[in-house]
Amino acid sequence: MTKPRIIAIVNQKGGVGKTTTTINLAAALTLRGKKVLLIDLDPQGNAATGLGIPRTARDVTVYDVLVESRPISDAIMDTVVPGLKLVPSHIDLASAELEIGDRAGRTTILRHALSRVDFDYVLIDCPPSLNLLTVNALSAARSVLVPLQCEFFALEGLSQLLQTVEMAKANINSDLVIDGVMLTMYDQRNRLSAQVAADVRKHLGRAVFKTVIPRNVRIAEAPSFGKPVIMYDPDCAGSKAYIDLADEMLGRHSKSRK
Repeated sequence: MTKPRIIAIVNQKGGVGKTTTTINLAAALTLRGKKVLLIDLDPQGNAATGLGIPRTARDVTVYDVLVESRPISDAIMDTVVPGLKLVPSHIDLASAELEIGDRAGRTTILRHALSRVDFDYVLIDCPPSLNLLTVNALSAARSVLVPLQCEFFALEGLSQLLQTVEMAKANINSDLVIDGVMLTMYDQRNRLSAQVAADVRKHLGRAVFKTVIPRNVRIAEAPSFGKPVIMYDPDCAGSKAYIDLADEMLGRHSKSRK
């Protein structure tokens, strides 16, 4: 059985391209021949929509896994991307924190659920908050990927997020590392985007991926067609950027194993 590399895609700020990144990075890794499972931990459930799965088809969800102790294999679904699997979310997940809050081992439920899955990569789309769901993701993950929007308040809140990651490493997951920070919604016509990118690279150095995800209308359109952008328009700038990101990530992981 393959031991997967589990990556939590985390940012407590909304609107930074987190779900979009999770969908498209998962699709790009699949395109590169990797067995990929996407876990949607956001109660909004947008990852399934972006992968062509209607709400009426989501019979067993991550809520059932976390709260009702269903085997995660019961919740794994096919997606519009051949080979890419998904554990969908449900709006009931919004109450999960209350329902499991007093349970022993509440921070490691997802880790145990994922202990027997057979994939190369598991990507976890976290909710836009640092709550118990996110802590479960950090407990299960080997690394953290942080999407960061190229706008004025980009660095605001990042220090809090990095502190949360360090707390998770100290208390529940000593193996956790920062995979990297990736810049999203970059507008090359906008001097502010260039300035934000420069500031982030100055502060975080090699932790920032070289690949930058541009602000691209095709990326924004793709979810309404139930497809990742690399299927919706393979030749657009957004598709090429996410494929480059997958290649850069695979390169980093290959070097880390040597």
